[in-house]
Amino acid sequence: MSNGKIEFPIHDGVFIHLKDAILFVNDQGEIVKGNNAAFSLLNINVKDDLSIFRFMDFDLLMGDAEKHLLMELKKDDGRLIEVKSVRVDDSLYCLIMSDLSIQDKTEEIKTYINQLTHASIEGMVMYNEEKVLDCDQTFANMFGYDKEDIIKMSLAELVQEYNGYGLNQVTYKSSEESKVYTVIKNDGRIVHLEMIEQPYNNYGDIIRVAIIKDITEQIENERRIEFMAFYDELTDLPNRNFFVKILKEAISDAKEANEMLAVYFIDLDYFKEINDTLGYAFGDKLLKACGEKLKSFLHTDTFIARMSGDEFLILQKHTKNKDDAVKLAEELISEFEKPIKIDGYELFISISIGISVFPENGLSANDLIKHADSAMYVIKERHRNNYNLFESSISENFKNMLTMERELRKALTLGHFELHYQPQKNLGSGKIVGLEALLRWNHPITGYIPPDDFISLAEKTGLIIGIGEWVLKEACKQNKAWQDKGYEPVIVSVNLSAKQFHQKELVENIENILTQTGLDPCYLELEITESMAMSNEDLIIDTLKRLRKLGVLVSIDDFGTGYSSLKYLSIFPVTKLKIDKTFMDENQKQNQAIVKSIIHMSHSLNMKVIAEGVETIEQLTFLESEKCDEVQGYYYSKPLPPERLTKFFQVQ
Repeated sequence: MSNGKIEFPIHDGVFIHLKDAILFVNDQGEIVKGNNAAFSLLNINVKDDLSIFRFMDFDLLMGDAEKHLLMELKKDDGRLIEVKSVRVDDSLYCLIMSDLSIQDKTEEIKTYINQLTHASIEGMVMYNEEKVLDCDQTFANMFGYDKEDIIKMSLAELVQEYNGYGLNQVTYKSSEESKVYTVIKNDGRIVHLEMIEQPYNNYGDIIRVAIIKDITEQIENERRIEFMAFYDELTDLPNRNFFVKILKEAISDAKEANEMLAVYFIDLDYFKEINDTLGYAFGDKLLKACGEKLKSFLHTDTFIARMSGDEFLILQKHTKNKDDAVKLAEELISEFEKPIKIDGYELFISISIGISVFPENGLSANDLIKHADSAMYVIKERHRNNYNLFESSISENFKNMLTMERELRKALTLGHFELHYQPQKNLGSGKIVGLEALLRWNHPITGYIPPDDFISLAEKTGLIIGIGEWVLKEACKQNKAWQDKGYEPVIVSVNLSAKQFHQKELVENIENILTQTGLDPCYLELEITESMAMSNEDLIIDTLKRLRKLGVLVSIDDFGTGYSSLKYLSIFPVTKLKIDKTFMDENQKQNQAIVKSIIHMSHSLNMKVIAEGVETIEQLTFLESEKCDEVQGYYYSKPLPPERLTKFFQVQ
């Protein structure tokens, strides 16, 4: 005892509960302390001096010390009292007493359960170590059983203590007052139940009454929140946040163990073209399939995540050396050489990989990721379908790329772009019948920058949308200006990027530009690539029909470099095919055969055909002999600024 408070001991499996009748006596049997339940049982007035009372038959009780003794107290009503004795110290005993004349507490507890059940939607259960004694139907429903079936079972058969779901799911921790269990219902569904219980001592049998609450939705919400914070919803792979967290831990371990690790920045080659041509839903399926491929490389020393878009990250711990880092990159490239089947398509998609190694290429997670990204960008621009180890010079190239992107944005705002036009000649009449508008970037400091140096960057950053709209408007405005000067009308051709072509508002934008510039739609020709034309058939046909209805002409550029279907060409409202300049080598008989086939096929489909890249008299003579309709190339003229084209109009 301390400060007048009774400490309730546990001894030899004897549990003392506040509702028990408890009495403390000294070695003489004199009552020292007790609770109201004990005083009521012994008919002791708590206002009396306890020292005048002595526990009756104490000597008999102590003769069989610390064992249960059923004894009859000399009371008028002759009630039987069960007494359990527990030694507290050499001179103090704790007596736990139960009135055996009181009926079994089970019914009392059942009444309590019924009262709680009516007041709560939570399930209720009463059980002991062996079996469920009683429950309500709400409790039974939580397990997918009828109430009668539950009562035949033990609680251990129904529940197992919840221990979390692993790294990718939240762990719900039990409080001191409650426990959480994972339960597999009778129908196989997993639910999570929170249990708050109250024990009762019934004839020495511990009966527990518990309130059960289904917290499945709560736990699933917590899991969902954590999943959203650390996982990519599309591929189910960890996201960048989780990757950085794991990478930081791996760096700390590598420092301590004096080891290397490698970070791989992976980009899918030509994914944007596939996404733009086959649609975003198809692109999502491809990303999921690529994620599955990467998962096959998961083992103890690797961690894989989706960065964003078509970019993925891999961490390889315990890397032995650079050759070890390269080995994994080669295995990845080899795996992606195998085809991927999606919606009946068999795709061959390659990857570009940048590699950075700790500690040589960076000491922080951000530096390692940034340098791996830089290394990837270099290989992406040069070859693709390959890997590249980071070098210090790469960082400089990456900075140059960022600088160019910044300058590219300024160029559109400040008007640094120009259009040059390459004449297109009709071989039958000998007249100039068209001009292809070609973009040029006239940088105020470095001068003209070739399109090959910035178009891919414009497409990657999305700037191609704004640039493409400017090209359309400028070409239409310039063509109308020539007509207003009295020159014979010609058609101006403008290349559309895949991103432009798949804009929902494309036709409306073109119609607005024609209205603003006043150009008749029949003098505007839009060029789309063969791969764009052969992608989403329904979308392509709908867009092309709307353009033709508007009065705009449509041609397929770079024809012969892809895998066109004659069936598609026969139903597409296309007015012209453009033979790619790669087939203009007259020394290649195979090229000549291809050119012949394209010309004859175009005419059979009532389409005109134009050959680009014509540079020699031999090429021109061959095309004339095969009755090619139109040509363009350096043999007649290179692309020129508007002011230098007036001579071509004047001689007609």
